[in-house]
Amino acid sequence: MKNTQEKIKPKLFSVMKTYTWSQFGKDVIAGIIVAIIALPLSIALALASGVEPEQGIYTAIIAGFLISFFGGSRVQIAGPTAAFATIVAGIVATDGMDGLIIATIIAGVILILMGLFRLGSLIRFIPYTITTGFTAGIAVTILIGQIKDFLGLSFPAGTVTIETADKVKAIAANIGTFNYQAFIVGIVSLLVLIVWPFISKKIPGSLIAVFVGILMVKLLNMKVNTIGNLYTISNSLPKFRLPAFSLSAIRNELGNGFTIAILAAIESLLSAVVADSMINSKHRSNMELVAQGIGNIGSALFGGIPATGAIARTAANVKNGGRTPIAGMVHAVVLTVVLVVLMPYAAFIPMPTIAAILFIVAYNMCGWRNFARLCKKAPVSDILVLVLTFVLTVVFDLVVAIAVGMIAACVLFMKRMSEEASIHGWKYELDESENDPAAIELREVPHEVRVYEITGPMFFGVAGLISQISVKDFTKVLIIRMRGVPAIDATAMQSLENLVDNCMEKGITVIFSHVNQQPRSIMDKDGLTAKVGEKNFCAHIDAALDRAKEILASQPAA
Repeated sequence: MKNTQEKIKPKLFSVMKTYTWSQFGKDVIAGIIVAIIALPLSIALALASGVEPEQGIYTAIIAGFLISFFGGSRVQIAGPTAAFATIVAGIVATDGMDGLIIATIIAGVILILMGLFRLGSLIRFIPYTITTGFTAGIAVTILIGQIKDFLGLSFPAGTVTIETADKVKAIAANIGTFNYQAFIVGIVSLLVLIVWPFISKKIPGSLIAVFVGILMVKLLNMKVNTIGNLYTISNSLPKFRLPAFSLSAIRNELGNGFTIAILAAIESLLSAVVADSMINSKHRSNMELVAQGIGNIGSALFGGIPATGAIARTAANVKNGGRTPIAGMVHAVVLTVVLVVLMPYAAFIPMPTIAAILFIVAYNMCGWRNFARLCKKAPVSDILVLVLTFVLTVVFDLVVAIAVGMIAACVLFMKRMSEEASIHGWKYELDESENDPAAIELREVPHEVRVYEITGPMFFGVAGLISQISVKDFTKVLIIRMRGVPAIDATAMQSLENLVDNCMEKGITVIFSHVNQQPRSIMDKDGLTAKVGEKNFCAHIDAALDRAKEILASQPAA
């Protein structure tokens, strides 16, 4: 029998068996184009994350190369993404770079373990409403975080702007420092980003916006903050940095590491699925998780920030001919050359232009159409989880949002499942006024026999329904029909066992009809099968009724 279990093997090793020089040329071109797209985005996302601009490039180089080399996708391009911006900014503001490095390394270890234990498929159990809610929430926090630079506002020294609420208060308190020149640069940059895709799709609009913003500030002598005014630009290569590890530091960053790992897993696997649909391929989810872990550990140790698969850059790679991990590796090499040669010129980029780029990033990731569609068409419980996750992401942080969202989703799911479960007894006579179409299926049930039918999954939330099963003084046989029970848990199993014990004390024989595979295996393991007797487990209701008549016939007359 062929082993269908997914391999823990990088896609690069598989595709190289049939690699050609023709494909190499396409991969190189795609890698160069993706590097051009990644350059301004990496800088912008680094600034949004509260770190130095070159650290975004470091992330795209180190994590981008490692994830392509070890990854489970043919075309995935990795680097810094907007999803991490608010998380990273919060960690850096409270725990510094050492805290971020430790949290990212913890996330990397968790991702590697998830892959090795083959948990890639478990990501699908995170509800779509939660991923949509926190993605939209992150987009809103990014947008709010860039209003200051877009309007050219100045905050007094010591102003705390870690939380989104703090940023809103600071913007409202300092709106009087509005710089119209910065606003003009921001508006023009935003218009370029919106209009340019209609002119050309070969050159990224973000690169054109950067050039337009620099020219406006320099030629018109505008008083607008640039990256060079606020940050020290370095074109040095990434350097190895080991943080000060301690048990308390690891304990403090464990929650952040878990959040980064879960978010990286979700985003990278979603990106890989999108890429699969574009090239008619299938990624190796577990290998991709291992690669994400390796890439994040490498990024953290060489001055970068958390990374994951980026859907926009991956799509650009595919559209420009990239079909193997070589394209992602070329993208990392090209960015290394750009870092050394061109990085000092990044000092001229106006901050309003960076804000405009991040506005477009936030818009593209917010998924407002999906959000609105869910609010219109989804069940009320799903809408509640969606809105709750969104609000908590904006007001608090992603850790709280995911935790509360998952708890709410699980509770509401259990409530929904409990509403689907039911137990009802068979009627002895048909009320003809009901016009029951099941009349042709009526069976003759002896007076001493009671038949109950259980429907729906039997778990702790509905275990109490089993207590509704009742018997009469004259009842000799109880038939429990379970064709509609797909699964049963320990709590419901205990209630069922108590019912059987009570019946046995009263001299009533219990017969089970049509028990599905999962409930039957639980009954076998629990010992209920042996207690009831193998003969009293029947394949269908007719066999169960025949068995009941057989039991009645064997008993002495009253």
